[in-house]
Amino acid sequence: MNKITLSEWQDPNIIKAALNEKKIAVVGMSSKAHRASYLVGDYLVQNGYEVIPVNPRETEILGLKCYPSLQDVPGSIDIVNVFRASSVVPQIAEESVKIGAKYLWLQLEVISPEGVSIATQGGLQCIVDRCLKIEHAKYMV
Repeated sequence: MNKITLSEWQDPNIIKAALNEKKIAVVGMSSKAHRASYLVGDYLVQNGYEVIPVNPRETEILGLKCYPSLQDVPGSIDIVNVFRASSVVPQIAEESVKIGAKYLWLQLEVISPEGVSIATQGGLQCIVDRCLKIEHAKYMV
């Protein structure tokens, strides 16, 4: 897949289904309170989600144990929410498939046709260029 049609990966029904999941790994989550990944993670915690920070440079964020990679997280993960550069999404997609995640959610401006292709071929639903916090506020509040 060389091109990506964003509307195909922004289906409201898929977004609503994803929002009903409860265990979300936030890849690239920062401990800096002004960063979008921190704000989204905090919002998700406040709204009853189980958030798993994933960042090799952190040990704890929001009082939650932070893991260096998706493969280090014990148990299952429903949604892999990505706050990383588009160039590393294919690797994250491969890890998401390996761990058996259900959804690969790429935050605003994170767009990777190759990553989406890897994830969908591995059985994951994908949401691209959408903010999980904004979508939650739109559909769930």
